[in-house]
Formats: sequence, C-alpha cells, structure tokens
Amino acid sequence: MEIPVFMLDAFTNLPFKGNPAAVCPLLHELSDDLYQKIAAEMNLSETAFITLINPTDTFTSGTRFRLRWFTPTMEVNLCGHATLASAAVLFQYKNNVNPTVVFETRSGDLGVSKRKEGYIMDFPLNPPTKKDHNDFKDVIKAAVGNHPVQEVLLSCDTKKLMIRLSDSCERSALTSLKVDPVALLNSDSSGRVRGVIVTTKGSPDCQPGFDFYSRYFAPWAGIPEDPVTGSAHTVLGSYWSDVLGKKKMLAYQCSSRGGELDLEVRDNGRINIAGDVTTVLQGFIRL
Repeated sequence: MEIPVFMLDAFTNLPFKGNPAAVCPLLHELSDDLYQKIAAEMNLSETAFITLINPTDTFTSGTRFRLRWFTPTMEVNLCGHATLASAAVLFQYKNNVNPTVVFETRSGDLGVSKRKEGYIMDFPLNPPTKKDHNDFKDVIKAAVGNHPVQEVLLSCDTKKLMIRLSDSCERSALTSLKVDPVALLNSDSSGRVRGVIVTTKGSPDCQPGFDFYSRYFAPWAGIPEDPVTGSAHTVLGSYWSDVLGKKKMLAYQCSSRGGELDLEVRDNGRINIAGDVTTVLQGFIRL
C-alpha cells in the first residue's frame, strides 16, 4: 500500500517556520490503529487524514471531505494548522476547483476558503471563563514560574487554560519561558486542563502591529510545545476581542519557529483564522 503524504508549514510563508503538519489524502478510510501509527511515525504535533465522503466525488471536484487529526499519541477534537495545511493540499496539489471546501470533523463543519495570499478558516469561537488563580496555582507555577499573572481563564469546551501575564511583562518574558513538559503534565491530573496558553498584550503601535502574543503547551496530548496553534486562537481571539474592543486582530505565536495569524471575530459565534502555508516535503508512506 502507498499512502501519499505532504508535510507543510502552516501560518508562515517561509520553510522551517510556522507549525509543520503532515497531510494524507486517502481514497478510503484506514483503521484508527493505522492512523495512530502513521502519526507516531510522522512525529509532528498533528497528522491530518482527508477522506472522500461522496464516492462519486474526487479531491478535485468535491466540496465536502472528512478530516481527522492525530498527535503522536492520540486523536484530537480540533486542530487549526493541520486544517489549513489540508486545505492547501486540496487547492495546490489536487487542484480543487471550488472557492471553499468544508471539512466534517469532531468539531463540526469547518470551511476553508482561498484568499489572495493563503487561506481563511471558519472556526468555532470558544470564549473562556475567568477563574481563581488558586484553583490552578500548580499549573501556573509550572508554566510561568514567578512572572506576575494578570488573569487566569479556562475554556471548558477545549480544556485550554489561558494565563495572561501582567502588562508589566515584556514580550521577552514570554519568549524566554522555559517550560518543563513533565512538570507541567504533573501539575494537573484532574482532567480539567489539556493545554496551557500563556499570553501577553501586544505592540499594536510597532510594525507589523501585533495585538497580542502567545505560546501554547500541551504535554497532556503528547505535545510539549505547539509552535503555532489555530485552536488556541479560538480562545485567545474571543478573549482579546473583548479586552481590546476589536473584531479584527493580528496575532503572533512566539515559539522558536513563530507564526502569524489574521483573526476576525464574527457576530455569529465564529472566528475567521487566516494564514499562509509553505510545502516542504511530498512523498509516499509505503506499508
């Protein structure tokens, strides 16, 4: 059996930046065990599997596809960068003729449209709820050490805990964080938290004018740090839109690879997340 595989860097126009994802377009579903083994072999934060829904469709003509995402250790409910990469494979390599494709996923229908540069994803918005610092003091300590914390919020739907550093913290406080994934994993075994977002206010007056910065850690899903995380921005976008009073924002996730996300919070409980994609590898998995 030969399975086509693409490796693409999402939320960047440069190779070796952004967030790498593997994408496998499949004519037929495979077993969950095989999906998981392939994702472990790829050893990226996510490997995406696209399959046809309508047997009369092709990857070129179809408008709706099934999409699943696997980390090296588990299947996940939502992944932004691998969705962006999957759409890029359909549009760039399968020459899909439609302006928009829709993926049926664990998180419902996710549309992706072409734009002049890159793609726009239509994602659900996941507003977080403010929490008492003391309820998550061990997680906070493991994530940010002694840095001052302004707010702590939890998105119950995604199980993402968001820690906002004090405005007195410069961007360098965020980029210099050294998070021990084992310590972070051991800081919460309640099941309430599956990922930690650390964020700080941006520098909108300095070009290119980022409204906020973030990093994302998910050792509970086998990901010590995710370089650029679309799903985290369904939480971040909701929060910072309210704080800043803005619908359109430019975000930067300042991992070592780094990536930019164009955001637009809509009035219907959805968020547009846009970015570029760069392909770095194309080949086959032989089984």
